[in-house]
Amino acid sequence: MTATTEPKPSLDDATPEPEHQPGLGTRLLASQRFSNVTIFGLLVLIVVFFSVVTPSGSFLSNFNLTSIALSGSQLLLLAAGVTFLLIAAGLDLSVGAIVVFSSVLAVKLMVNLTSGLADTTSGGADLWFRIAVAVGAGLLTGAAWGLVNGLLVVKSKIPSFIVTLATSTIILGLAQVWTGGINVSGVPPALSSTFGLGKVLGVPWPVVVSFAVTGLLWVILAGTRFGMRTYAIGANPEAARRAGIDVDRHLLVLYMLVGLLAGLVGMIDIARFTTASVTGYSTIALQAITAVIIGGTSLWGGRGKMSGTVVGAFIPATLTSGFVIMNLQPFWQNVAIGCVLIFAVFVDQYRRRAVNTL
Repeated sequence: MTATTEPKPSLDDATPEPEHQPGLGTRLLASQRFSNVTIFGLLVLIVVFFSVVTPSGSFLSNFNLTSIALSGSQLLLLAAGVTFLLIAAGLDLSVGAIVVFSSVLAVKLMVNLTSGLADTTSGGADLWFRIAVAVGAGLLTGAAWGLVNGLLVVKSKIPSFIVTLATSTIILGLAQVWTGGINVSGVPPALSSTFGLGKVLGVPWPVVVSFAVTGLLWVILAGTRFGMRTYAIGANPEAARRAGIDVDRHLLVLYMLVGLLAGLVGMIDIARFTTASVTGYSTIALQAITAVIIGGTSLWGGRGKMSGTVVGAFIPATLTSGFVIMNLQPFWQNVAIGCVLIFAVFVDQYRRRAVNTL
């Protein structure tokens, strides 16, 4: 009797095992749109909280909201530049020092250029030309320090946070040596009354300039080849090089952009307060990075949106305003920002894992 054996099923007949499908929570965490909604919801919760715990009408008053808009707009300019840099897997911790140095240089130059003018209050073509020269010098100084940062990072291959931490100390130290550690005053009143305190359609000029510049950078990041290259460099710099992108030159441009924006913040600051402060920006780099990471930009590069940065930039400004109204020590602002930064990085890690599982 001959034994019969059943044919073994072929690999083609085998039923494939279903692939693991990521859960709803993973998909939401990886979604940039969900991230933006969550960030906006966090800002709304902070506003509601301070509206409840502060005296009635104080937090939502027109004066306080204008103050938040002014403070947030300056932070937004720095955060917009840092967004580009973080997406490209770079970092700049020297933006606060660049703000200080640029503003000191501009004010000293204004004082020298306008010392012979009899009237610096009402303004005039000659006065505004001299102010424009000083402001231009401040902007170029910021861009120059950004170029120094970029060259050191690109040529030395030292991690950017080490380079910019060192240059931050150097730049701020030079500003303090130059001024003797004393704030520099002497900004022409015409600049303050026209631009620093001036408004267009009820909106302060610094806020208008900030949103106009940020809007332009938003378009560049989201809709141009320059923005696409920024994402490509952050995702994989070697692959970007093989694709024909000049990575080193692109990074130099990004660091110069951040320096230029820091110089612009310095110019806005002296227009608002008529003084170049040598101690007022010690934590603004941390605030800008916090705003960008809260906004959904990855600390490890390759991912981020300007829309999230716009919302994230007003969270530190709102916290600061709320603490002032509650008569809390301003040092609590640093505690809160540090906690928010840790939380934002923690969420970013989980977001990266969620993206990798999709």
